[in-house]
Amino acid sequence: MVNTVRAIYFDLDDTLCGYWTASKAGLHNAFSTHVTEGYSSEEMIRHWAAAFREYAPSIKDTDWFAGYLKNAEPSRTEQMRRTLERIGVTSPELASRLSRTYMEERNRALKLFPDAIAVLDILKKKYPLGLITNGPADVQRQEVETLGIESYFQNIYIEVEMGEGKPSKAVFNRAAAAVGCEPHEVLMIGNSYHHDVLPALTYGWHAIWVLRDSDVPPSAGDSVSNPEQKPDGAPDPDAVIGELSELLPILGL
Repeated sequence: MVNTVRAIYFDLDDTLCGYWTASKAGLHNAFSTHVTEGYSSEEMIRHWAAAFREYAPSIKDTDWFAGYLKNAEPSRTEQMRRTLERIGVTSPELASRLSRTYMEERNRALKLFPDAIAVLDILKKKYPLGLITNGPADVQRQEVETLGIESYFQNIYIEVEMGEGKPSKAVFNRAAAAVGCEPHEVLMIGNSYHHDVLPALTYGWHAIWVLRDSDVPPSAGDSVSNPEQKPDGAPDPDAVIGELSELLPILGL
């Protein structure tokens, strides 16, 4: 792999930055700031997680999705409305305040992993770097700005701005073409086996899986404490790492 890789693409959330950690902090602060009588912030987060598990799977099949990709605020507020509904509270104004506070506090808590900048500094000297990330355009652009990492990447591909996201083959083909590489010359680094690793391998790229214990979404609820697992029989990535700094010796740096 070391000798064939000529370009590297990264995923963003929970690959370069701790999105789920920031999300959990944002939820805790939102429900602590806007107290719902009789319920602790931990209880409200459990209700939020249950509402999310009901709402999220169907969002792509509703009118919400097109708007969500451009601007996450309406669906974020709807998620809070459904959370309040679970405890018998009807208050559009409170749902809006919870949504706004959650977004602000999540953004405030968002941080790069400690070794990210040092690794990007080293890799940028040898490889063209790119970013491929799914999610609403406003949220993803805000994250890149908040983290101050735009200058590291020759290409930044965001789901809604492309009209499609990972794991679409067209996304990976476009990214490889943009750096003038054949598929076997490109390396994908990401935390999601299904969205980053598996499609990269399927389309002829190399892939390194970043697997951290912290990579558990708040929507998983209390019963799930482990990060994503590779399905039985699925292809292995080129490597599995727990920290970005582990990339360097793998790439001979």
